[in-house]
Amino acid sequence: MIYPDTRRTDTVEEHFGTAVVDPYRWLEGDARGHVEVADWVRAQDALARAYLARLPGRDHFRRRLAELFDHARLTAPEKRGERYFFTRNPGLENQAVLLVREGPHGADRVLLDPNPWSDDGATALAEWAVSADGRSLAFATQEAGSDWRTIRVLDVESGDTLPDVLAWARFTTLAWARDGSGFFYARFPAPPEGNVFDAPVTDHSIYFHVLGTSQAEDRLVRAPPTGQLLIQTVSVTPDGRYAVIASTPGAGGNALAIIDLQDPNWTPRPLIQAYDHNWSVVGNQGTRLFLATDDGAERGKIVTLDLAATEPRFVELIAEREDGTLNDAALLGGHLLVTYLVDAKTEIRRHRLDGTPDGTVALPGLGTAGGFRGRPDDDEAFFVFTGHNAPTTIYRYAVARRLLTIWDRPEVAIDLERIVVEQRFYASKDGTRVPMFVVRRADLQTPAPTLLYGYGGYGISMVPYYSPAVLAWVEAGGVYAVANLRGGGEYGKAWHDAGRLANKQNVFDDFIAAAEYLKREGIASAEGLAIQGESNGGLLVAAVVNQRPELFAAALPGVGVLDMLRFARFTNGQFWIGDYGDPEKEADFRNLLSYSPYHTIRSGRAYPALLVTTADTDDRVVPAHSFKYVAALQSADLGDRPRLLRVDTRAGHGAGKPIGKALDELADLWAFAARWTGLAVEAAD
Repeated sequence: MIYPDTRRTDTVEEHFGTAVVDPYRWLEGDARGHVEVADWVRAQDALARAYLARLPGRDHFRRRLAELFDHARLTAPEKRGERYFFTRNPGLENQAVLLVREGPHGADRVLLDPNPWSDDGATALAEWAVSADGRSLAFATQEAGSDWRTIRVLDVESGDTLPDVLAWARFTTLAWARDGSGFFYARFPAPPEGNVFDAPVTDHSIYFHVLGTSQAEDRLVRAPPTGQLLIQTVSVTPDGRYAVIASTPGAGGNALAIIDLQDPNWTPRPLIQAYDHNWSVVGNQGTRLFLATDDGAERGKIVTLDLAATEPRFVELIAEREDGTLNDAALLGGHLLVTYLVDAKTEIRRHRLDGTPDGTVALPGLGTAGGFRGRPDDDEAFFVFTGHNAPTTIYRYAVARRLLTIWDRPEVAIDLERIVVEQRFYASKDGTRVPMFVVRRADLQTPAPTLLYGYGGYGISMVPYYSPAVLAWVEAGGVYAVANLRGGGEYGKAWHDAGRLANKQNVFDDFIAAAEYLKREGIASAEGLAIQGESNGGLLVAAVVNQRPELFAAALPGVGVLDMLRFARFTNGQFWIGDYGDPEKEADFRNLLSYSPYHTIRSGRAYPALLVTTADTDDRVVPAHSFKYVAALQSADLGDRPRLLRVDTRAGHGAGKPIGKALDELADLWAFAARWTGLAVEAAD
């Protein structure tokens, strides 16, 4: 294959006595304003799309993906007053629509439909929140996949958009004052003109906006200490008494402060000032707070704190479990409903407010449940249940009667009785026991082309969920596997810590061991294993390809962090130092250099086929990571298999991507993986 010409420079820098070559640094330029970068990206993308369009399975996957995605997808409703608010995508709309239902059995009314907001469907509804009386809606819009938000307000009764417009929100929550007079949100200072894409991420602050006023009048509630990089989120307790502010440097844990909103001064009261552990307020009864934490309990516990006490102290209410990891908790219907991960599967336990166990919530199968919606004094609660072979279903739970009923379940275009889900366990390089989910057709008994997915970072757990994309691959005769790698949160803080900073190689070892297990056990065919990951998972895929290229037939790193020596220089990359380390410190630098995908490509070895995907407006993991990595791949002697770059336009890191763009990308990914793993897609038609 003939790749586009890529200019190579003689850029070399010395770090701690080590010379680091960076010949493609010029590709860090923003393609939207840098002509040479733009021309290079167009040529690379044209080559990739021409190749992908010719693959025999591409049309099959595009058609079948559309059929499998064509079902209603809802979120659990938020009840405010007597109104129920939720989003719904009937199937193939580019963006979900926000609806309101008047009463439990009333008609649904469209409040916001983002689909006409742009010609290409790339303007999305992002965060939204409704006032306690159900009369006002604050909502954020997302343009072309960017992390930046613009916040507006809607009058629910009339459907009119109010004049309020708030700019420069990013990584924000929205939280209303109890009286509906306004709401809290988080934003950065306005970036320098012409520098929005790579604007600095300092001074992330909490503000309060009073309806009907200008943003310039918004009240500064809490700013970070001078020079400290923090992301801050805000919530308000359901009774409206307290605002809760969580502040985090990005990994490791968070500080916690609380504001008594009855005090006109709104002075933040620190509860936790260190960033060593995770803390969250899950509810309150008057001045008594219920909190979840992993401080002194690596798998999580529930404690209380009475703010009215002379000397407030944390009191353990629900102890840490040895066999489960605390994942979520909610105060609903006068009970605490606590969600645990048990080997990455959900279990929900009930507790009275004195901590006494009060049974469980019976779930319909192996999968993931959570996202509780409801009020502490209301018996009606809602949550979501999903699994690899269980479509995302909204359940209504009557807490006092322990009655679970279906509020909404979609009809899907596949016979799920044909799909089998197993959980396997395998040993990593150091003997650590790692779980893995394996999804395949029930009639598939022989080794088959397999797609292995992983992430392994930031304490994020890879839990079972319904994916039409996965089912398109499985239905065609492939196997899909998800490995629950260290670095995630499946087994609590220790599991996360075992896969970050100096321990990052454990994540790669876990993924490599998963690949070896799939082949050894006769699940994956000998020459038919592909791997996929996105963002931190894109780093994972690219790193293990460099370390063990012979294991894989194809690799699909998406929106990946691929230059580990310069990641902190772009957008919000400084917040990743807590998981990766600081390239400006020698010990961290040497660890990062040992696995940085851009720097550790092994010329002279046969590599798998590589399809690297990114987007031009990704302002979280900037596309320069992928550009530089692909340039380095294409210049190396890595065998005859293709090394391609696919770049979406007006698409960001993933959130808000129009369904049409998502289906096109998935069809390309699956057709590419099928071609190189030997999956005979035409036989599935």
